[in-house]
Amino acid sequence: MSTENPADSRRPLSESEAEAEARRIIEGLWTSEPAATSPTSYVDRTPVPAYGTTPPVVQPDNRVVPPWAAGVAVASIGAGAGITGVGCGVWLVLQGLASVTLTSVLFVTLPIAAVAAMVVAVGSVVRSVKAANVTTHHHYSGPVHQENNTQVENHGKWFGGRSTTNVSN
Repeated sequence: MSTENPADSRRPLSESEAEAEARRIIEGLWTSEPAATSPTSYVDRTPVPAYGTTPPVVQPDNRVVPPWAAGVAVASIGAGAGITGVGCGVWLVLQGLASVTLTSVLFVTLPIAAVAAMVVAVGSVVRSVKAANVTTHHHYSGPVHQENNTQVENHGKWFGGRSTTNVSN
């Protein structure tokens, strides 16, 4: 393959010259040191031992975690654990409901019905005792006058009527 030499643009390179130029360019890629483009990076060029252990390098931990972030993390873990417990409980209940029989339904509902009947009985006894102890006496002093001049007017409306009571003496 014939390419032009940058130094001499008038004549093409021979095959051996092109090969030598390509070898020079390729070797130059790996042997030259890269230019420092970033002052914040460092590459340790000390050779690594072929065997044995290398000494530990101090790596200081300068991370700062805000307290609210730590609180959110702890709350998330707690919520996840709580939801897992609730899910396990629901699963157990549903497993029990999947094997429902008449005996199991009676076993569960009869004690509940007995407690409800007992509550109703106690409530009716308490209500009757209260009603027996209540005595009301109306003492009126003075004459009572009653007139039956009550007039009721109904004004029908859609969706809810309105009634007006007028008392005329």
